[in-house]
Amino acid sequence: MSEYASERGRRWLAALTDDAAAVDGYPDSVRVVDAPLDGRAARYIAVVPDAHNPFARAQRGEVGLREGWAVARAVRDAITADVDRTAKRAIVAVVDVPSQAYGRSEEAFGIHQALAAAADAYASARLSGHPVIALLVGKAMSGAFLAHGYQANRLIALEDAGVEVHAMGKQAAARITQRTVEGVEALARTITPMAYDIHSFERLGLLHALVSVDDAETPSAADTDTVKTSLAEALADIGNTHDIDTRLNEGRAASQDVRRRLRAQW
Repeated sequence: MSEYASERGRRWLAALTDDAAAVDGYPDSVRVVDAPLDGRAARYIAVVPDAHNPFARAQRGEVGLREGWAVARAVRDAITADVDRTAKRAIVAVVDVPSQAYGRSEEAFGIHQALAAAADAYASARLSGHPVIALLVGKAMSGAFLAHGYQANRLIALEDAGVEVHAMGKQAAARITQRTVEGVEALARTITPMAYDIHSFERLGLLHALVSVDDAETPSAADTDTVKTSLAEALADIGNTHDIDTRLNEGRAASQDVRRRLRAQW
């Protein structure tokens, strides 16, 4: 296993579910656990590193072909199981994903479809009445975050330097912009959307809550209780709403204006 493979997703999933057994039938890189959230049924999903993943590009926690389809199935199965229930179970995406999987096999076998299936499943769950919460405990990068977590009603993040959000890694951003990594970091200090740190992401208005913990790598009982409380508050805040309009706060005036103009024309 690469030294850069993070185990935050696996550890936080175990902590939040009190080490409950995972649901059978999923690849080792996708952990699905059914456990309560503030007294309500919930399904927790995390993509985790798997050194034995047959797709080499998806061994460090990346979201690849198997992961995209497996996440989609985990969410769709919850939708199907709750179709006749008034109170739909909550779905919690525990997010620590460094990237989508880059590779010839992934491109040949349609990684775009696998990741789109996962994103669509989360959106469908939200629109059908399942409260969906994404908890960012590590990296939330690129297409991996779009597929696993970004469609949630509410986004919560740990206040920690290891929590990063961006459309691409720093090395890739440096190549695209023809800068050095140091140059990308310097640019990020003046242009908020270019930044990777979670405080910059919070300033964009997309987070419901930023949660301070003592140890983001290995959560203590106190840290776990703090995050459980934040998840419960998010669940109550969602209520019966199905949209993600809370992200269009006062700091996103241009986005609000675009929405108004589109509604007026369409």
